[in-house]
Amino acid sequence: MRVFVTAASQLSSIGMSKEEVVSNLRSYKTGVTRRDYGALGSFFVGSIDFSDEELCDRFSIKGHYSRTTILGIASIKSFLPQLAFIHESNLRSCLISGTSVGGMDVTESEFKKYLKGLPYDESVYRNHACGTITHQIMKNTVDVDMIDTVSTACSSAANAILAGANHIKTGSFDVAIVGGADSLSEFTVAGFDSLKIYDSQICRPFDKSRNGINLGEGAGFLLLESQKSMLTSGNKPLVELTGWGSVSDAYHQTASSPDGFGATKAMREAIESASLNSTDISFINAHGTATLNNDVTEAIAFKNVFGNEVPPFSSTKSFTGHTLAASSGIESVFSIYSMLDGFLLPNRGYLTPIEEVGIFPNHEFKEGVEINHLLSNAFGFGGNNTSLIFSKIR
Repeated sequence: MRVFVTAASQLSSIGMSKEEVVSNLRSYKTGVTRRDYGALGSFFVGSIDFSDEELCDRFSIKGHYSRTTILGIASIKSFLPQLAFIHESNLRSCLISGTSVGGMDVTESEFKKYLKGLPYDESVYRNHACGTITHQIMKNTVDVDMIDTVSTACSSAANAILAGANHIKTGSFDVAIVGGADSLSEFTVAGFDSLKIYDSQICRPFDKSRNGINLGEGAGFLLLESQKSMLTSGNKPLVELTGWGSVSDAYHQTASSPDGFGATKAMREAIESASLNSTDISFINAHGTATLNNDVTEAIAFKNVFGNEVPPFSSTKSFTGHTLAASSGIESVFSIYSMLDGFLLPNRGYLTPIEEVGIFPNHEFKEGVEINHLLSNAFGFGGNNTSLIFSKIR
């Protein structure tokens, strides 16, 4: 059973529309800016410059929700007309969403009131749980037969996409709305800073001077359909999701294995499941967090899989910040944009190669490029490594 992507939408600090995102990628305009967190200090983050109220007005969202929920609803509402057929058919549908922060922003707000001895709303805590986010997204978009929530840190959205693809491939479901959402919170900023992996400058993936991440926020979702579903929906395929692989190497709580074992195996599984050879991959959308550990081990994994013929690769996290569970959803959408319009995603901030790996990212916005098969990586804490392959429709 083949799996097709018939709609794709994202919200990030570099835009909400395809036109805005591509324009910012072309001009190397980052969405990462300095933001004050009071007693915590100031940090470079990829924040979306709209308040919760403004987002709700813009996307006609009624109710009081966490920012993570609002971002997820807004992303799916961007292709809501393409979901109308679900109510009018007997096709089985599911919504699978990834998140790691959940409703942390609303929990923080009320907890601060509690610490100060001020009146606080205890019911707000119901918006905290990761599973609640998915339920609220469904209530505000489209009713489906099954919902599920994935929380595997930074690989969450990729694993949500993988899960939806597996459901379609096995015939369990005909339609899957898949992706992830996460919002910025003081807790996560402070947490990553405590790990000593938060850069005091705008991050520089795969550069010798890299010194850690910048966090970001956003949401990215795809509509996956079977051929049977497309006959009913009338939706046209953008690209095909042809391969996927997920491996948990459990090397360390936060660091990836130095030999790139998990990343290597995930990429090889994805290529094999797509019935491709490594030489068929036109481009790699790297996880590329700009931490000392990740970029070296991911580059080693590239060489393990591709030998001396590593295809062009890049990370877009210097544009958006690391949006945690949403990152692979957002970056999948970027990947689809690049395949449809024929350009290579640029790696902003790169100047000097990492000596020990001997390869370097694509740092230019190159147009007029044929991308037949694109591999997108997502690696999470705990050693969870997931790779997806998007292919041009043939």
